[in-house]
Amino acid sequence: MVRLQKFLAQAGIASRRASETIIREGRVEVNGQRITRQGVQINPKADVVTVDGRHIQPLRHHYVAVHKPRGVLCTRKDERKRALLGDLLPTDWDLKPVGRLDRDSEGLIFATNDGEFALRITHPRYELPKVYRVEVEGKVTHRTLKLFTQGVVHRGETLRATEATLISANGTRSLVDLELTEGKNREIRRMFETQDLKVTRLVRVQIGTVKLGELPTGKWRTLTKTEIRTLQRTQ
Repeated sequence: MVRLQKFLAQAGIASRRASETIIREGRVEVNGQRITRQGVQINPKADVVTVDGRHIQPLRHHYVAVHKPRGVLCTRKDERKRALLGDLLPTDWDLKPVGRLDRDSEGLIFATNDGEFALRITHPRYELPKVYRVEVEGKVTHRTLKLFTQGVVHRGETLRATEATLISANGTRSLVDLELTEGKNREIRRMFETQDLKVTRLVRVQIGTVKLGELPTGKWRTLTKTEIRTLQRTQ
């Protein structure tokens, strides 16, 4: 059983809040009965739901992992006609990026047509860990990484990694793994900027338990049922 407004949102009719308005306006019927109150429970497999007389079918949800290349935008449209994540995906599935990776970053990102799943992945309250492999000009010290886990301030905003690991370093280049749970705008680049260090490459290699692995650049794969269940259970 599922609440009617949630069913409408999952079917792609409108957002959950907008679906509540549609119900309140008397535009929805369940098994021929007009519904105007919120919270009505329905069985999507057995009940017949119509909006403005049109039969509403449950939307088939798709969940994919994508290896975003550098230079690709995680937006639905771009006035400058630059490359978009959607260009790499099946057009008939109408998938939306889950969260973001900035244009100069690479790596793992999800795409889906399930808004509830997207919220669970992106909302800070779920604290879903995401791991990034970062290449930096110059030598990164263990002291710098300790500062990152304690928190650094950039333009009045505190930025913090939950874990920071030095993979390798020499006089000209360092390789670092950072784990974050919040994902503020350009957070990693800003963290290194506070230490006068420049990020030259940024790759997200893991979201929750799902790893980028050997997925080629520019390609996608469907998430397994186990991966989806594990991500949905994240608290």
